[in-house]
Amino acid sequence: MNYLGIGVSPGNVPVYHGDNLKVIDRRVRVTELVLRCIIFGLAILGAILIGTDKQAKVIFSIEKIAKFTDMKALVFLVIANGLAAAYSLVQVLRCILSIIRGTVLFNKPLAWAIFSGDQLMAYLTLTAVAAAAQSAVFAKLGQTELQWMKICNMYGKFCNQVGEGIASSLIVSLSMIVLSAISAFSLFRLYGNSKGKGNAI
Repeated sequence: MNYLGIGVSPGNVPVYHGDNLKVIDRRVRVTELVLRCIIFGLAILGAILIGTDKQAKVIFSIEKIAKFTDMKALVFLVIANGLAAAYSLVQVLRCILSIIRGTVLFNKPLAWAIFSGDQLMAYLTLTAVAAAAQSAVFAKLGQTELQWMKICNMYGKFCNQVGEGIASSLIVSLSMIVLSAISAFSLFRLYGNSKGKGNAI
């Protein structure tokens, strides 16, 4: 039976579908919007910091220029940040439209698409950050067994800016993980509401 905003679950436990759910839903959407804006801004910042980073050094009268393209892991990180920024921009527009209309722009295929997209971006950014961080450690500490030099001793400015870009990208990847949890919550809540309506008499 369903009246006055109260449904009855199969276990005869009262389930409230009124204003509380609307408040929770709005808070979730606002949180999602803030996170996606943060991801967009920091992904752009990380891509710019790494993509524009270079430093020239004269070694034995020969000028050597360190650029992010010299390390494939940094190239991968710039690309991942660009994809994350583009994806987040699209999702920001969707979130704003949802908040303005005051409705959840969700159907099951869209919910699954958003959930899958968030999962993909979380894995992509986390993998890119891990690869870049590993390369940065080798550049900072070297590897005596393989006779790899401590590149950051010669290109200090370059390494510092790369570190800032990796830190920015790390926040992006962690935010994407949180967003994946939010989209999973929205997806399962959508299915829960559908089952609740089906069980209501």
